[in-house]
Amino acid sequence: MKPIPLFDPQSEYRVLRNEHILDALSEVLDKGIFVAGPEVKRFEAEMALLTQAKHAVSTANGTDSLILTLLANGIGPGDEVITSPFTFFATAEAIVRVGATPVFADIDERTYNLSPAHTEAKITARTKAIIPVHLFGQSADMDAFADLAHRYSLIIIEDACQAIGAEYKGKQVGSLGHAACLSFYPTKNLGGFGDGGMVTSNDGEMADRIRVLAFHGMGKLKYFHEAVGLNSRLDEIQALMLRIKMQKLSAWTKRRQELAERYTNQLAHLNDLILPYCDSACSHVYHLYVIQVPDPDKLLLHMDQHGVTTARYYPCPLHLQQAFSSLGYKAGDFPVTEKVAEHALALPVHPFLTDDQQQYIINKLAAYSHSK
Repeated sequence: MKPIPLFDPQSEYRVLRNEHILDALSEVLDKGIFVAGPEVKRFEAEMALLTQAKHAVSTANGTDSLILTLLANGIGPGDEVITSPFTFFATAEAIVRVGATPVFADIDERTYNLSPAHTEAKITARTKAIIPVHLFGQSADMDAFADLAHRYSLIIIEDACQAIGAEYKGKQVGSLGHAACLSFYPTKNLGGFGDGGMVTSNDGEMADRIRVLAFHGMGKLKYFHEAVGLNSRLDEIQALMLRIKMQKLSAWTKRRQELAERYTNQLAHLNDLILPYCDSACSHVYHLYVIQVPDPDKLLLHMDQHGVTTARYYPCPLHLQQAFSSLGYKAGDFPVTEKVAEHALALPVHPFLTDDQQQYIINKLAAYSHSK
């Protein structure tokens, strides 16, 4: 069996090569418009349709999407933003970058998403926003967060960077809060051939502010600046690649769901594994299929020795990161997060994984479990 990667951008490219992407790329190059051109505008319109949002503003990456959304809502020094300690670093990094303070709350032990109940306990007079993360491809409990937003007059910003195409009670993530932030990093379910991001919102004024801030704070008059912003734009080549890939997203998502279902069915008898939980209100898109095991490092080594790449997501929670030591958190503050972080391990679930490869992975997991 050839080595099995956790992600497989090479196989993805081989599939897309048959979609005449090189011809399409040549057309963009021939036009000579590389930033803020027609491909970007078309992609934004298509993303708005996909997410069921009224507006979509492209950015350079998912991190900038978060920063720009916070800035557009006037969030800065003296403000607090509540989010999950079990997510990629960028979620809290963006809060710090605008001068606000990240406040962490513990996660739900089944979905690994931010717990609304724990979040409410962290709300203070300084709280201005909540960033629920749709972790690993499953939506957070957005009705509960909408209720908190209503009762406490808060902004809800979805971190949907891992969850494009996911649904909550029949609605697409990306249209469930005041704004949503997306990433098109190459390993995402919809990934570019480089970095890229998007903010979606039903608030036209907010979308306009984000668009201005993403282009150095420049408004409708060229070289006249309304604010100090960022240089955060998606280029034409990435927009073109992402538009082509969007045509495959539904089929790729279905394949991820099929693979996840097969893992769950065939691994359920292994008592030392905790398998992902899918909330009945959600349609999970499985950016990652994350299990819990007693010793993830030992299993990672075992799988690596058999040619299968797995990975720890996320071994050090944000509240214990050195970069956030000034916030004063300590081990034991968020017991659910710390337990999951200690035991979590991601298995390959990309849409180019073959049935034979997956069966090989399942067999190696079973052999490991039975050998102990």
